[in-house]
Amino acid sequence: MLGLVETKRQVVTKFDVQKIWGSSCVSWDFVESNGASGGLLLIWDDDFFKLRISHKGERWICVEGELLQYNFNCAFILVYGEHSRQEKLIVWEELSYVAGLCQVPCCFMGDFNEIVQVEERRGTVSLSLSAEDFKSWINDMELVDLPITDRKFTWFRGSSCSRIDRVLVSLEWIEKFPDIRLRGGPRGLSDHCPIIVEGMRQRDGPRPFRSLDSWFTHEGFLRMIKDEWRGLRETQFTEKLKAMTAPIRR
Repeated sequence: MLGLVETKRQVVTKFDVQKIWGSSCVSWDFVESNGASGGLLLIWDDDFFKLRISHKGERWICVEGELLQYNFNCAFILVYGEHSRQEKLIVWEELSYVAGLCQVPCCFMGDFNEIVQVEERRGTVSLSLSAEDFKSWINDMELVDLPITDRKFTWFRGSSCSRIDRVLVSLEWIEKFPDIRLRGGPRGLSDHCPIIVEGMRQRDGPRPFRSLDSWFTHEGFLRMIKDEWRGLRETQFTEKLKAMTAPIRR
C-alpha cells in the first residue's frame, strides 16, 4: 500500500499509476487537488489488498477491504492535515466518523501537520492547543502512534524541523502484527522524508489479555470482577478471560 500526499493532480490516470507502481496488477483511488495545492493518492497491489468500499473527504481518503494474505479486514486512511486549529478539529471529527463507519481496525497515515510531544518540533518548549487537541484525539480513538526508529524529524524547511508525518494504528493491528515498526526513507527533493511501515509478521496463537490502569481506579470495578468471575464457576481460565471482556466493556 502506497500513499502519496500533496500530489497537485486533479486527474490521476492508469498510465500515471502504472508508471509509479511498475506493474499492471494495481488499483488506486484518489482525492483531486484544489488547483495546484493538495491532492491524495492511494495505490495497492490487487493480490495484496481487496477493496470493498472507499470514502473521501477534502483532506483524507479511506479504503476499506481485506489484506488477503492475512485474512484481515481493515481500513487504510491517508491524511493531509489542515493548518488552523479549527480546520484541524473538523478533520479529526471526520476521521472519527469514518472510523466508526468502517467498524474495522484502522491504519491512519500521512502528513498530520501536528506534533504530540515538544521534542517533535525543534525549538518548541510547550504544546499548542491544536497539538493538545490532536493528542486527545489519538487517545480517544485508542490509537497507537508508531515510533519511528531511525530519525527524530520528518519535515525540514530551513532551520525548522518537525515530526508531522506519522502512522497511527488500532490496537488490533498491534495484536495481529506485533513486529510492525516505522522507519524513514531518503528525503530526496521533498521537504518531507517518506515513512515506511515494515515488519508485518502475523501473530500466532491467541491474543493476549490486556488491562488498563484506569479500570482499577473505577469505583466498584474489583467487586464487579469478583462477582462475574465467581459466576463463571468451572469455566476454563482462558475462557473466563474472554467472557470478562463483555462486563468490562459495559
